Amino acid sequence: MFSYLNISSQTHFCYLCTMNYIIAGIQQVGIGVDDLERAWKWYRTHLGFDVRIFEDASTASLMLPYTGGEPRDRHAVLAFNLQGGGGFEVWQHKGKTPLFPENIHQLGDTGILVAKIKSHQIEESYRSLTVANHVEVIGNLEKDPAKRRHFLVKDPWGNLFQIVEQESFFSTKRPITHGGVAGVMIGVTDVNNSLRLYKEILGYDEVVYDLTGHFLDLAGIEGAEGRFRRVLLKHSTPRKGAFAPFLGPTEIELIQALDRDVTHIYKGRMWGDPGFIHLCFDVAKMDALRETCENHGFPFTVDSANSFDMGEAAGHFSYIEDPDGTLIEFVETHKIPIIKKLGWYLNLKKRNPEKPLPAWMIRALKFNRVK
Repeated sequence: MFSYLNISSQTHFCYLCTMNYIIAGIQQVGIGVDDLERAWKWYRTHLGFDVRIFEDASTASLMLPYTGGEPRDRHAVLAFNLQGGGGFEVWQHKGKTPLFPENIHQLGDTGILVAKIKSHQIEESYRSLTVANHVEVIGNLEKDPAKRRHFLVKDPWGNLFQIVEQESFFSTKRPITHGGVAGVMIGVTDVNNSLRLYKEILGYDEVVYDLTGHFLDLAGIEGAEGRFRRVLLKHSTPRKGAFAPFLGPTEIELIQALDRDVTHIYKGRMWGDPGFIHLCFDVAKMDALRETCENHGFPFTVDSANSFDMGEAAGHFSYIEDPDGTLIEFVETHKIPIIKKLGWYLNLKKRNPEKPLPAWMIRALKFNRVK
């Protein structure tokens, strides 16, 4: 069904040794929706993303390259699953009608195709989501080329989530058996070209597999009957940073269609319209990251310069594009709420950027849960 390509996992390791910026992990995946309250309730109920970091209704004035050259009113929520992993930024246009894609995305189309959710009890995750109301489970438990069990779930708006077994969790005490975001599957037109970003800048230097062929474990995805090059990337060393232990290890899976033409999932639409709108990394030392991105041919296309204020959280954000136009966001967090009811906010600007936050402080975020 597939063939191995011999590419060393250490090809670009030297870049990781010389990085003077910090990537703590995947902070969140942005999800555009047409009804924020309904969508976030679904993500709370079925995927456990119930810890609200901020909720903000204002105008996105800095994203002009991706919002038709106009500031756009929007309503957004950033939420996490306290078992660990990246969160969701659920985002709804308020000044215009959110525009859904005309056609169903196919495997290999460029952009973020699938968000990966980690599970510490994959069979129980499969059972609970299979019997849940308003959850579409696609196919059966399958094994990927790394022999990990996984299955696919589709939300009511057509977004795909791969629930995949993983051992690294911040906590496993909750009844729900799956945690937060552990990675994404991204469609690209040229894997080798994309590796310049994902390996050399973002630090995914370990190639778990690099295969070409037809993949039965992805049969539930539209267009999966074709031939693809499929590359799973991980980072060989643990991430550093305030939130690194909570965000945990992550992966990027690149999918290149080999026997058909592809289209970008946001062709004819704009950032914030329904779908996976961006992949966001928690970072420190943004100036060094900006310089590195520019030197590698990935200049910042959006840069908040100093600090954005979301009311309950603040920081410095920027965007780049991967070689196919997929949006990658970087956020250097300056302030987050720990216990909002007590007015307890954490100022991160004065901390050692490599030092992780105490576990008890992360656990205190449970007081921000929305049921």
